[in-house]
Amino acid sequence: MLKYLIVTLALCAVGKAEDWKPKHGMENAKIQMDCLQENPLSSETRAQLRNVILPDEPDVRKYLTCMAIKWGIFSEQHGYNAERLAKQLNLGLPEEEALQIAQGCIDDNSQKSPTDVWAFRGNQCVMASKIGDTIKAFMEAEMKRLPRGRM
Repeated sequence: MLKYLIVTLALCAVGKAEDWKPKHGMENAKIQMDCLQENPLSSETRAQLRNVILPDEPDVRKYLTCMAIKWGIFSEQHGYNAERLAKQLNLGLPEEEALQIAQGCIDDNSQKSPTDVWAFRGNQCVMASKIGDTIKAFMEAEMKRLPRGRM
């Protein structure tokens, strides 16, 4: 009987993991606002982020880690999930190419860095890739479109 319970729980966990979907629109805005509340940023830092400048500073690292965790693409125990990262941050590349880039940015944190440093390292890798180029182009277009008070 216990064996069946364990199998059932395992199948439920797998099914739950597969329920993940990329976050969009208002869900992204809520995540961003939640992370800004949890990790306040100066107006200068917010301006840098609007221009897709990501300084390696504790407040920025913690904010980006919060975003990645709430998106469901990063866990403090396992790091980035390449498949989810590729789906969440891909803004136009072929899926296989985005997944290959994401897989190349995954590390096991063998140096035992703090969580925010580990997450930031992966973020920097992604932002230095074609995925990062599409994110930068998207952000530039959005910043031209949105009122200045946003973020």
